[in-house]
Amino acid sequence: MHLYSRSMADPQDPQQVRSLDARSLRGLAHPLRMELLNALRRGGPATASQLAAKLGESSGATSYHLRQLAAHGFVEDVPERGKGRERWWRAVHDGVLFDGRLFQDSDPEVRGAADLFVHEVAALHTRELTTWLGTRDDWPEEWQRAWDMSDWTLDLTPELACELREKMHDLVQSYRDRAPAEGTPNTEQVRLHTHLIPVRTDTRTEREAAQQ
Repeated sequence: MHLYSRSMADPQDPQQVRSLDARSLRGLAHPLRMELLNALRRGGPATASQLAAKLGESSGATSYHLRQLAAHGFVEDVPERGKGRERWWRAVHDGVLFDGRLFQDSDPEVRGAADLFVHEVAALHTRELTTWLGTRDDWPEEWQRAWDMSDWTLDLTPELACELREKMHDLVQSYRDRAPAEGTPNTEQVRLHTHLIPVRTDTRTEREAAQQ
């Protein structure tokens, strides 16, 4: 299983997407650090104070966790933006690549960090959808017609599931390549979530029981 978490990145470009290993995962797998990194990717460079106000945290907490992110290579200084003691930060990469094999790492701390990471991503998706549903009436009619919340059920083998996942990623990338020029009217940042997961069914449970 691979999980992409990215903003404007091409998943094939190693300069834009960072593959998480055991050490970097431990450095990132913290709720506030993940929020900070997402805020910098999606909103651009910012100071610890600006991020604290945006996320409802203290500047001391955001400063500490930004330094931890920097120590693991996820964020870096923007010296040309700073004035006096003001320190600006930016994301180094546009996204991360999570490999599900980290769930089988021999170190229980790594397995715990992997579990926390994917649950925080799932929680972020839920918060974003809930925010949209709560503010939908504030958006122009065109955007109220453009949103989607759908689900499908398919019978697939693991191989077909992987093929479908890759085709979905390729489709999203094709629209990234068609992004409107900066300043194009009525252009907004859009968040797209994809979840492809197997589920247990009553029919399968009964069939497995009959085979025992």
